[in-house]
Amino acid sequence: MLYNLLFPLADQYPVFNLFQYITFRTVYALITALVLCWILGPSFIRRMKRYQVKGQPIRQDGPISHLAKAGTPTMGGTLILLVLTISTLLWADVTNAFIWLALFVTLGYGLIGWYDDYLKIIRADPKGLAGRWKLLLQVLIGGVAAVGLVQLTDPVVDVPFFKTQWDMGMWYVPFVVLVLVGSSNAVNLTDGLDGLAVAPTFMVAIALAVVVYLSGHVNFAAYLLIPHVPGASELTIFCGAMVGACLGFLWFNTYPAQVFMGDVGALALGGALGFVASAVHQQFLLAIAGGLFVLEAVSVIVQVASFKLTGKRVFRMAPIHHHFELKGWAEPKVIVRFWIISLLLALVALSTLKIR
Repeated sequence: MLYNLLFPLADQYPVFNLFQYITFRTVYALITALVLCWILGPSFIRRMKRYQVKGQPIRQDGPISHLAKAGTPTMGGTLILLVLTISTLLWADVTNAFIWLALFVTLGYGLIGWYDDYLKIIRADPKGLAGRWKLLLQVLIGGVAAVGLVQLTDPVVDVPFFKTQWDMGMWYVPFVVLVLVGSSNAVNLTDGLDGLAVAPTFMVAIALAVVVYLSGHVNFAAYLLIPHVPGASELTIFCGAMVGACLGFLWFNTYPAQVFMGDVGALALGGALGFVASAVHQQFLLAIAGGLFVLEAVSVIVQVASFKLTGKRVFRMAPIHHHFELKGWAEPKVIVRFWIISLLLALVALSTLKIR
């Protein structure tokens, strides 16, 4: 919005030339989201405590240390989405279609998560939104976004380590839907310890910010042999706002957490990452950078499949972060070690842009 309002005045006021630079607007989108989160966070948490008498439900079959978290308010993802949206609209070019599709996916998935949290916390329905309805809504929103992307760019997928793009043709739309739904639910499964999901999310968002900036620049894209997507570089501002929102929320969500993110935040952030990666044809790079999320999701799939087929469990508890807790690792140790793994994977993903 500021770009659309102020940059046209650059002829009269040269200082407004700054708004033409995506890097400048990305930095201030990050700072805006971070500061807004800091300002709004304390009052938001107090309000959540007032409305949520029991707070986040705690699994009785989980690690005993988690029982002390009873009463901690959840649905903190609402704060993330609020500051993310404000910061994006403030600093991005609001005529850019990629920005609106990104917000559509993020807020759409966030609304699904919000209703699920609302049923569990406010209505005291332990089942929340039925899984089939949650999946159906995710597919519908993902389908709209995928069709929108087909109108803006080619139906190809970049293949890391190789100088090629895979043209998926008619299969591109369902593939994008699969990526969005899978990414959304993978982040949601990871959100089981204080700060465990939100920190890797901003690490992956930083990696994607670099990629979308390069993809939107014709010369950089040609040099690195990655798909050039005109207009996609504006998503760098969206990624910057996501990083700022996650950092601001981590201030309150770090161990011991004052507030939990809830499905409203986890589903939305996962969907946002999936959309940004899909917008620049980097779904496989997302799988590398977000390898921690993939690991968490796979651990659940393996655990369920093993128990149904053999009656035995592979892990002491799934997702896998609970397995390490039950092995005796303290929660902060699990969290920080998983953060380190996520940072490493984000760096490896970025290295694939050059290793071809």
